[in-house]
Amino acid sequence: MTMLSILNLRTHFPSRDGLVKAVDAVDLSIEETENVGLIGETGCGKTVLGLSIIRLLQPSTLIEGKILYKGRDLLTLSEEEMRKMRGKEIAMILQNPTTSLNPVLKVGDQIAEAISLHQGLDKRESRLRAIEMIESVKIPDASRRANQYPHEFSGGMKERVMIAMGLACAPSFIIADEPTKGLDVTVKMQIIDLMKEVTERKSMLIITHDLGAAGEICDKIAVMYAGELIEEARVEDVFEDPWHPYTRGFIKSLPSMGLRPIRGTSPSLIDLPSGCRFHPRCDHAMAVCRRTHPEMIETDGHSVRCLLYA
Repeated sequence: MTMLSILNLRTHFPSRDGLVKAVDAVDLSIEETENVGLIGETGCGKTVLGLSIIRLLQPSTLIEGKILYKGRDLLTLSEEEMRKMRGKEIAMILQNPTTSLNPVLKVGDQIAEAISLHQGLDKRESRLRAIEMIESVKIPDASRRANQYPHEFSGGMKERVMIAMGLACAPSFIIADEPTKGLDVTVKMQIIDLMKEVTERKSMLIITHDLGAAGEICDKIAVMYAGELIEEARVEDVFEDPWHPYTRGFIKSLPSMGLRPIRGTSPSLIDLPSGCRFHPRCDHAMAVCRRTHPEMIETDGHSVRCLLYA
């Protein structure tokens, strides 16, 4: 069963300098209990795609296409209907818990607030449920820690609090935005193990530039560049046989693979290159790549947007 299906999604932002094409004609499907990793460089549109799904965007945003969740188009729901979906059906674990958590509220109260809103429990029941959630993400001495403020938690513990908050109302679908960002190696591995455990029976879109984390958690990888998807395949296929020149370069830029950066910089989402958006940085670019924008082609479950395969 398909949990989420994104069809021809465009999310654009008017700006003083022009139209920012943050998400441009994206198609993506996530099955029930499937974890999909959305990877790419900073500024390629990954977080905007996640925010488009949950509709947490500024009012001036221009958004087109379809986002089907269990068959319902989220873009056609009223704001009240969408508010009921957030947290209860679809949860987003925001990046940077230091700024996402309210510094003047105890962490237990912040988790309990979401539980009270979506599950209709009274204050005491919501509080007990919040403590259970803190325990579930393996924070010791949960009753005491529930009475503490965010500044009393380490970076890894704050990330655990964000995961507890996202899971508090037992959503079916989770969007996790950079859950391992800024964590040291030991803490990062703990968070990866925790997310694998708590999302075992859920569907998840994990937004990250950390290929190692995506490889540990996900079933499928979708690679994003300059607002569009350029490759999509099972995790093992992306790591063992990446097709797109950008994906190959992205993997080679990892410290474990030699730390060889891709030359050049990502294009402006306002002034995108003609033809293939990666051609100014591609070592395999042909004359046709400068003129023709490639379509996504699929072979045996592996999709790529590249004229080398056309």
